[in-house]
Amino acid sequence: MGLGDKFDAAKDQVSGQAKEAAGKATGDKRTEGEGKAQDLQGKVKETAENVKDTAGDLKDAAKGFTDNFKK
Repeated sequence: MGLGDKFDAAKDQVSGQAKEAAGKATGDKRTEGEGKAQDLQGKVKETAENVKDTAGDLKDAAKGFTDNFKK
């Protein structure tokens, strides 16, 4: 996961949580909903990047495993 991707995911989560809180505080359901959606979008981005990282780790481990057979 790139540092920029991590930052974007975290930024979406924090911004979404702040927007959701502002919506709750003012009774603005639309802003509250937009905040929830933005927070969820950040969580989805984070999860997707974690999956990519895990897939890369598995690929590296498999390559290391198969390289041992070539020796």
